Amino acid sequence: MRRLMGGQPTSHKGGATPRAPIQFDVPTGRARQIKYDPSLVESLEKDHRELVALFKEIGQCAKLDEYGDVPALLLSFKTRLEAHLIAENVRFYNYVENTLQDDAENSMLIRSFRREMNSIARGVVDFVKKYQVASFDVRGRAEFLEDYNTVGGLLTQRIEREENSLYPLYQPH
Repeated sequence: MRRLMGGQPTSHKGGATPRAPIQFDVPTGRARQIKYDPSLVESLEKDHRELVALFKEIGQCAKLDEYGDVPALLLSFKTRLEAHLIAENVRFYNYVENTLQDDAENSMLIRSFRREMNSIARGVVDFVKKYQVASFDVRGRAEFLEDYNTVGGLLTQRIEREENSLYPLYQPH
């Protein structure tokens, strides 16, 4: 202990033997591989359905002129989207990138999807922040509806493309 603190080690007198150094199991540099989860795609698609339902609920509030509920629903949507993206990044993308590392074409597709989703996620966060307001005036309501439709269109296209083009790449290896 003294050596760790910059001092000299205590000498062992009287026949006492020094203890053996403690050994720790340290990973040897190989990253732990993500295992295939047969229920992952189903779980991610369920997230999509829940996110779409929540997003539609936000739109319904706007249509019914119930803008007081919108900020809290937007925060809930953002939180659920972020949880979905974390699962997708850690469990889906890492697995697929690792298993398809020798497939240049699909690797490019995966990286492209990942970059695009990061961009969409930033846009959603900006959208949510923009509408964390106490009240919506007439102009704010019109802007909200325009932004809501834009974000909704992007999310709908993205979900369709993920489920049709990306998720089929998730296969056991």
